This record gives sequence, structure tokens and C-alpha cells, in this order.
Amino acid sequence: MKIYKVENGIVISNNENLFFSANADWDGFINRDNLPEILAAELKSIKPLTDQEFQQMKILAPIGQQEVWAAGVTYLRSRDARMEESKAAGGGNFYDKVYEADRPELFFKATAHRVAGTNDNVRIRKDSKWDVPEPELTLFITSTGKITGYTVGNDMSSRSIEGENPLYLPQAKTYDKSAAIGPCIYVPGKPLPPETKISLEIKRNEVMMFSSSIAISQIKRKLEELAAYLFRECSFPYGCFLMTGTGIVPPNDFTLQSADEISIAIDGIGVLRNVVE
Repeated sequence: MKIYKVENGIVISNNENLFFSANADWDGFINRDNLPEILAAELKSIKPLTDQEFQQMKILAPIGQQEVWAAGVTYLRSRDARMEESKAAGGGNFYDKVYEADRPELFFKATAHRVAGTNDNVRIRKDSKWDVPEPELTLFITSTGKITGYTVGNDMSSRSIEGENPLYLPQAKTYDKSAAIGPCIYVPGKPLPPETKISLEIKRNEVMMFSSSIAISQIKRKLEELAAYLFRECSFPYGCFLMTGTGIVPPNDFTLQSADEISIAIDGIGVLRNVVE
């Protein structure tokens, strides 16, 4: 099933029908370990919704008081890209070591007010010269550390700032509208199949500038491993979102520009669409 956060409540889809709940407690609604079972029970007592009614609703980013965190260098392509961009600064070997290490790279990405939803704008930093989106499978993890849902994530990133010095990672990654998630939280009740595909398209003035895809089977680390490391010394009373890294990186001669259209699709979840301010 899929859960959408809308302006006046919550919409649940069971792939056949839509249902609307006026429940305003988004955080309490999603932060439950038995969410699949609760959703199934919820559908028996809430109002059906037509497609037309749903189309007229504003879909919000599926986040309340949660934090967004991210994992880095979890795909081989990401490792290679980070080594390339940091080579001149002498930091290239750091990323190879992280890729091979037992401990994953985890970093804070955004609070809710810095997160865009589908059809919202994202930003590139004014003091950056080389910027890319990073399409990422994003986990929803409850306050007990259990992965119950999945969404699409866009980890906007300044490659020029991060490449200048790896210690500048927070500035390269964390700023207003530097993250987007949506359009929903997908709650399948079981792990995603390894052939699940992530796809990225970037258009400029209706012209396709870049497109690529990758299966989540290419991620080096297990999703449960990433979640476990995040929860080792951090508590999340409302649950949290964890972006799991990207295996799709545009070529080095590409950088985002204002008005570029970014579409990220993940099988089973949906499409996250954003425009660069």
C-alpha cells in the first residue's frame, strides 16, 4: 500500500482504490512497527476517494517531525565519482576506504522544513559551480529501528564544494531545499526485490540532458545494516528517513541549471518530480 500526505489529511492507496482519512497526526500514523496490518484495518473504516478528488489535492512531502539522514559511497559508481572530484584536493583515497570499510558513511541531510515534496522546487547553492541530483531509495524507519516503508529521495549535492575538501561535506549536502522525498511512503509489508530499479531523467527546455537507471541489487551494503548503524547512538522519537546512496552520477561535464526538470522513479513506489529554482 501507499500513504500520501495531503493538506487536510492522509490518502491511502491499495493499488485498486483510494481512501481518505482526516487524521492530522501524520507522525503518529506512520511511526508504527505493524504499519502494514494497521493500514489494512484502516481501509475498512475510512472514506473512499475518487481519482478526480485525489488529483485536486496537493501532495506534500511525506514528512512531519522526522529527520532525513543519508548514506554515502554505497554504490561503486558513487565511490568512483567521489574519488574523481576529490583527487586534486588529496582526498580521493578517503572514499575508497569508506567503500571497503565495515562502518558506512552516514551523515545528517535535512530537517523537514528544508525538504521539498513532489512537484516542489529544489535548489542549487549560489556559491557552487557543479551541482547534481542524486536519486536514492529512501527508507522510512520507525522509532524502534524497523524499516517499514520506502520512498523516493533526491539528495541534491554540490560536487564542487565536496570535491574541494571532503570536510566540506555538510555544506555540499545541507542547505534549504537540498532534499526532496515523495510522492508517498510505500508499505509493501516485505523487503523490496533486488531487481527494483531506480531511474533518473533530467530535462532542460524539454530536451533530455541525462537519463540512466540502476537496480538496488548494486548497493554494496544491506539496508538493515545502514539502519542499524544509524540507530547505534541516535534516537528518533518520530522515526526517520534514510537515503541509501546513489549509483547514478551524471558525467563530469554536466551541472544543473535553474529550471531543469528532475524526475526520479523507483519501481513500485512512484515518481518524484522537482524543478530547480
